[in-house]
Amino acid sequence: MKKQDTLENQVNIVYLGLGSNLGNRKINIEKAKFLLNKNDINVIKFSSYYETKSWPNDNFPKYYNIVLKIETSLSPVSLLNKIKFIEKKVGRKRAKKNYPRLCDIDILDYSKRVLFLESNGLKLQIPHPRLHYRNFVLVPLFEIDKNWKHPKFKENISQLIFKNGLRVLRTIKLI
Repeated sequence: MKKQDTLENQVNIVYLGLGSNLGNRKINIEKAKFLLNKNDINVIKFSSYYETKSWPNDNFPKYYNIVLKIETSLSPVSLLNKIKFIEKKVGRKRAKKNYPRLCDIDILDYSKRVLFLESNGLKLQIPHPRLHYRNFVLVPLFEIDKNWKHPKFKENISQLIFKNGLRVLRTIKLI
């Protein structure tokens, strides 16, 4: 008898970070949002678009970034598999780490849980392991949930943004 994942078949609130720095960045993100909705993922709220320099190489094209608040009954691993499928549908090709891409989707927070999972060669760490360092994700997340707290560190989002330094905020431009 197969053990059912306890996170499956219940509605979970999840935050996703979407980014694109190749092609028509806004259309790439809009296509990803559309495909998420078609794949058992209900987008309930989304941030504005933010344009940020590419990191760690700011010679690469600038990114558009948004954060989505979604509802899903998919388990974390099933959600990750859907995300990888959607990234490919939008046109993402695997390249070197931190290289330009048409579509990047990260699971930032999955129902306030702290998880580390491995499945079929994929590793999934929730919350995203570098979330608390990235104002390009924290600022749009703050826009849609000012009361969000980091599930692992228990710090509120304002504290995390402030820790990263206000100079970083000046590099983010609302679109």
